[in-house]
Amino acid sequence: MMSLITRRDACVAGVTLVVTFALGAVVRPQATILRSTAYDWNAMSVRKTAVGESRQVLRSPTATLDELELHVTTLNPGQTSHAPHQHPNEELIIVREGTVEVLVQGQWTRLGPGSVVFNASNESHAIRNVGTGPTTYHVINWTSPGMKK
Repeated sequence: MMSLITRRDACVAGVTLVVTFALGAVVRPQATILRSTAYDWNAMSVRKTAVGESRQVLRSPTATLDELELHVTTLNPGQTSHAPHQHPNEELIIVREGTVEVLVQGQWTRLGPGSVVFNASNESHAIRNVGTGPTTYHVINWTSPGMKK
């Protein structure tokens, strides 16, 4: 015996589908909060770039930040990673080796190993290798709660 779908059954099925799709669009899985972790330099993947190479160490939310990102860039002599730019997140650059010039508050400043640069939110900045060998630096970016909206 064949049963017919009533108008009421069709409406209930339609509403159920709409609610299911709406929840799927709104409810996103929470990214895992970064816990204490150690990263071995020799185990990091190296990505060759047009100006040197890069190692992506981490990019994750933490207990206090929407995102913490750390990468290590090596620039070949005479190269710059990109043109002066700005972004809402703040960042630290720690020079590991080589000689760089950094653009800070409209001034180019020469720095060597161990030097640290703080790039404030929405201020133009840049970095270039002015030495005769490769330069390597660590970049630490963080996105404070609510900035990703």
